[in-house]
Amino acid sequence: MDASMFRAWIHEAARLVVDNTDYLTRLDSAVGDADHGINMRRGLLAAVAMLDETNPSTPGAVLATVGRALISKTGGASGPLYGTGFRQAAGTLGEDPDVSAAQLGVALAAALVGIQRIGAALEGDKTMIDALGPAVTSYQAVIETGGDLGNATRAAFEAAVRGLKQTAGMQARKGRASYLGARTIGHEDPGAASTVLILSALATVTAASERPGTGAAS
Repeated sequence: MDASMFRAWIHEAARLVVDNTDYLTRLDSAVGDADHGINMRRGLLAAVAMLDETNPSTPGAVLATVGRALISKTGGASGPLYGTGFRQAAGTLGEDPDVSAAQLGVALAAALVGIQRIGAALEGDKTMIDALGPAVTSYQAVIETGGDLGNATRAAFEAAVRGLKQTAGMQARKGRASYLGARTIGHEDPGAASTVLILSALATVTAASERPGTGAAS
């Protein structure tokens, strides 16, 4: 995977978030400030603009740029959380011009650790961790058993979807939603939903890269 594929991932993530802004806002209106969709759209569009302007040449530089944009332009708690995640992921990739599927797994795990450190959340707290945690585990399981990048990112996405659905039965224990107590039960977590969109974008881009005539993914 080179910088162009990572840029394509963020472009696709931004497109999905823009298309699903109202969906994310509806989820957040039940458990939060009803601004998650707007905030994520703003942050990812800013990330795309910054990538297009600076044209970073390595995967690590792409993710670091995205992290900076999200921290500076995304409102609410999602900016620091996602921004930290992307920056932590970038730190594992260094200046390598191409990264392997295994390296991407390390980067995703680092993103998870960074987000957990900032948000102090665990699986079961009804946050984005309930989608990202299972996604990282599933990704790494595929790679460790000899699976390729496309299968690993698809597994990560599918695990995130399952995690999102499970948040509906949880009571929020972190963030603003925690103040609503039992009233959060029955509603999916908006942060988990945006995580699903970002991982969906990753799975789409890596699958496209492995089609005949498009070049094999690293």
